[in-house]
Amino acid sequence: MSQRYSNRKKFVNRLEMYDEQLDARDVNLIKHYSTPDMAHPEKIDPRSFNNTTHIWKQGDRYYKLAHKYYGEAKLWWVIAWFNKKPTEAHLRMGDTISIPMPLETALSFLRTR
Repeated sequence: MSQRYSNRKKFVNRLEMYDEQLDARDVNLIKHYSTPDMAHPEKIDPRSFNNTTHIWKQGDRYYKLAHKYYGEAKLWWVIAWFNKKPTEAHLRMGDTISIPMPLETALSFLRTR
C-alpha cells in the first residue's frame, strides 16, 4: 500500500452542509484524512533522485505513467506533485516532465501536519 495515507490524522467533518450527503449515504459520519505537507521539489536535493524524463503526448495520464514506472496507478499524485502540475490540464503536448525515481525517496518527503 502507498504511503499516501500513512501517519495521516483522520477527522470527522461536522459541518451542516454535509448533512444531506450523510443522509443520502445512510451514515452518521464520514472520516476525512488531513492534508499532507510535502516539501516542494526545489527544496529537495536533486542528487537524491535518478529522474526519468517523459515528453507529454496525447493520451498520457498521470495514472498511466505511475503504473508504467511504479507498477501502481494509485501513485499518480507523486508525479503530479513532483512536477508541480496538479492535474493533466496543467500540461501541454510536448512538455517535459520528470518521473522521480526511486519511488521510496520521493515518498520520504511526505510529512503529516
